[in-house]
Amino acid sequence: MKIAYLDCFSGVSGDMFLGALLDAGLPMEDLRCALATLPLGGYRIESETVLRSGIAGCSFKVHVESREHHHRNVGMIREIIHSSELSEWVKTRSVAMFERLAGVEAAAHATDPEKVHFHEVGAVDSIIDIVGGVYGIEALGIKELHVSALPLGSGFVECAHGSIPLPAPATTALLEGVPVYDSGQRREMVTPTGALLVTTMAASFGGMPPMTVRGTGYGAGTSDPEGYPNLLRIILGESPAGAYTDTVAVIETNVDDMTPEAVGFLMERLFDAGALDVVFCPVHMKKNRPGVRIEIIARPGDKDTLIDVVLRESTSLGVRFRYSARMILERRQVRVESPWGGISVKEVIGPEGRKSYLPEFDECKRIALARKIALKEIFAWVSALGEPWRR
Repeated sequence: MKIAYLDCFSGVSGDMFLGALLDAGLPMEDLRCALATLPLGGYRIESETVLRSGIAGCSFKVHVESREHHHRNVGMIREIIHSSELSEWVKTRSVAMFERLAGVEAAAHATDPEKVHFHEVGAVDSIIDIVGGVYGIEALGIKELHVSALPLGSGFVECAHGSIPLPAPATTALLEGVPVYDSGQRREMVTPTGALLVTTMAASFGGMPPMTVRGTGYGAGTSDPEGYPNLLRIILGESPAGAYTDTVAVIETNVDDMTPEAVGFLMERLFDAGALDVVFCPVHMKKNRPGVRIEIIARPGDKDTLIDVVLRESTSLGVRFRYSARMILERRQVRVESPWGGISVKEVIGPEGRKSYLPEFDECKRIALARKIALKEIFAWVSALGEPWRR
């Protein structure tokens, strides 16, 4: 499967995103023809190779004939995108991005999303950046996009509302649940358009996933700070067969004053709230007191809900959390015929594409009780399944 990794060592913006895709092999003429199907006029696009700290990258630019920004609401942008001849996947993903941004802006200005009028992001150049970025991912055949932690800058930037602090309010709202760090730069490192593209399309944030590298591209930012490569790097590759990577939130805390019953109840509440896994480990804490380390693995969007459960249902006074990339073998539930009738098992595809089968406890328990046979016999039969059986 073709995947890509965005190395955002100098941040990300819409034009850098498109520049990286072009440098990685997206034909400029194909991009121009695709965007020409949007009912927009008064602009032209161009790209050129530039140097940033001695490294060559692609600079993508949108030249708008009029300097007047069009204030469009999400309904108008939705109509523009759906009127194009782009694929349904590109249309749906692009519209979803603008609807998400409208929700963020509406929350910031205490209004209805449909009444939000975009300024900078509603201008022609930003529509081109977002729609062009989604089209580029499709055109290059990228099935999964993985992104590094994002560096944030500080200072102020001028916009239609006046001076606003960096990161921009829209950017910080879009980056909820995403690992970030302070770059130390007094400039905008992640723009709202860049944040919208990566947070909507990324399968994971963090380190580079395992891959066989097939190509690299660099998208150049507008500025050229001395001694700092203002570039966005994209690395294209093939992922190992049967595995994929995503991002999870890992939540931890230690307690030494909970009863076993309360700890068990906490686990139930955590799973009810969406935890992917909950682990209790015995530890020795300060003053040599025996305690329990509670570790929860969760989807990033469920982090705050699960932390609230921990603080409400346990005696913990605080938790630790981090974001981690994980590689997962592809798996699915299948139904097979057994000596005891139909049975549901877990089919797992390994790194080399070889299939193995894992018993489902509840299913095996049901058969063992109904047929009055040993549970281990059913487990052994399921575990023996494999490619020869499938053929």
